[in-house]
Amino acid sequence: MGRVIAIANQKGGVGKTTSSVNLAAALARLGKNVLLIDLDPQGNATVSVGVNKDELNASIFEVLVGDCKTKAAIVRVEQTGIDLLPANGDLTAAEVVLLEDGMGPKRLRKALKKVRDQYDAIIIDCPPTLNMLTLNALTAADGIVVPVQCEFFALEGLSSLMSTIDTVQSELNPDLHIDGLLRTMHDRRNNLANDVSDQLVTHFGVKVFQTIVPRNVRLAEAPSHGESILDYDVASNGAIAYLALANELTRKTQL
Repeated sequence: MGRVIAIANQKGGVGKTTSSVNLAAALARLGKNVLLIDLDPQGNATVSVGVNKDELNASIFEVLVGDCKTKAAIVRVEQTGIDLLPANGDLTAAEVVLLEDGMGPKRLRKALKKVRDQYDAIIIDCPPTLNMLTLNALTAADGIVVPVQCEFFALEGLSSLMSTIDTVQSELNPDLHIDGLLRTMHDRRNNLANDVSDQLVTHFGVKVFQTIVPRNVRLAEAPSHGESILDYDVASNGAIAYLALANELTRKTQL
């Protein structure tokens, strides 16, 4: 049965979508069968792998509200070697539907039951806020990867996320584990970034991945070309970092 991994942080701009797309692509390069789920109404993960979010026959919205089977909404992204469950602005309306449904937080877990055996890993790109969509991701997930930008407010945002994870574990998903904290957009020439990186290791120890994703122009450019960093520039520091992360995660979780 495939491992479901939510890429989540309640703070925006920390590299969730970048990490979701490129971790999925890196795992595919390692020979894993991967499904990437875009659970953000902005649809950035969808666009980042070259899929037009405005021309979808079906999306994660239809799956969550019960209008479409999960398998029917999945799109194959041949260049990257992954499957995608795409999203667009329609997903905003799912929040209302899910809030009115007693099964609301469990809809995604139910939707994945019939397909998760087909994958080694299912990566969920979460929205940057704690809402019903994020709760669906955390309820469906076996593990959570937390991207953390090495900046002043990083630890402050983490405390609220950890509280959320505790609540989900106690009320919705006792099997949810933190797979690791991922330091992103790190500039080793910046003293503050190095200090925050050290603080994360001090506070969370082995929960922090050894892999550090650097600030990298090629990583920033890749989404505008509709490509993962591994398709856009496999020799870049960003690509090397996400391949290292995929290897580390595979060892850590026995993917």
